Amino acid sequence: MYLNRLQQDEIFVSNEMKSLKIITGMESRRGLENAVISNDKIVNVVSNSYGHIPNELFFKKAEQLLLDANLKYHKRTINRNDRSFIADFIIEDHNQFSLKNEQDKILPMLRFKNSYDGSEKTSGHFGFYREVCTNGLHVAQSEIAFSIKHSKNNTDLIMPKLNFLFEKFLDNEYYEITRKFREMEEIVLIDTKAFVKEILEKTKLFRYECSDKNDNPSKKSRELLDMIAEEGHDYYKTPTLWDGYNAFNWMLHNTLKKTFSQQEKFDKILFDEIYAMV
Repeated sequence: MYLNRLQQDEIFVSNEMKSLKIITGMESRRGLENAVISNDKIVNVVSNSYGHIPNELFFKKAEQLLLDANLKYHKRTINRNDRSFIADFIIEDHNQFSLKNEQDKILPMLRFKNSYDGSEKTSGHFGFYREVCTNGLHVAQSEIAFSIKHSKNNTDLIMPKLNFLFEKFLDNEYYEITRKFREMEEIVLIDTKAFVKEILEKTKLFRYECSDKNDNPSKKSRELLDMIAEEGHDYYKTPTLWDGYNAFNWMLHNTLKKTFSQQEKFDKILFDEIYAMV
């Protein structure tokens, strides 16, 4: 059901790299000779040596990797202000697994990322997709290595064959991390307030208290506590560490204003800190 209504932003917006001298009629500073234009907006100013990678080149080559590997997938695309973009390829096959409530399905996922404003490194990595909340779980370390060749008038990408990389991911990280998911599912949260406060103190994601003079949970902390309670009541008699991690993950991807890279960084930190409680 969730896979049929994935976000589908337009990521193939018009884009080009154009000389500032041509645009303005004036000389520009060395190292800032060109403007990157996305959907008729200047989003970056770069040097002559900068290699602009259009989404049409990168994401279409990335998708071809999955087609060549004969992998069945669902695609989600996100466009943030015509500046940064991701394409998630959620792989739906026999490799999916469910946690003990049978509704909580986890699928392997490939994420590819590009930006026109320089905020994100052009990259690809493996991850997980949690079907019940439509969130990505970016706790895997396996990246998709590729090389970029620049010439005066062209930028070319050399991508690897995906078959071997995907099998290696399944044989190693996928099953190791999903084992940890199951372990987290077995640990009941007795004191959710203490849990949230401890994780926030360790990760510095945001502040637990309202202020220095008010120790009560902040608005974000209350929202987090409500989500943990709701997740717990939906699937278990009491919330678990798995519920706690997913509540943090949901807030990270939906409430907090973070770049894609910051989301992935904090997701790994959150997972490690919460799993350490097992």
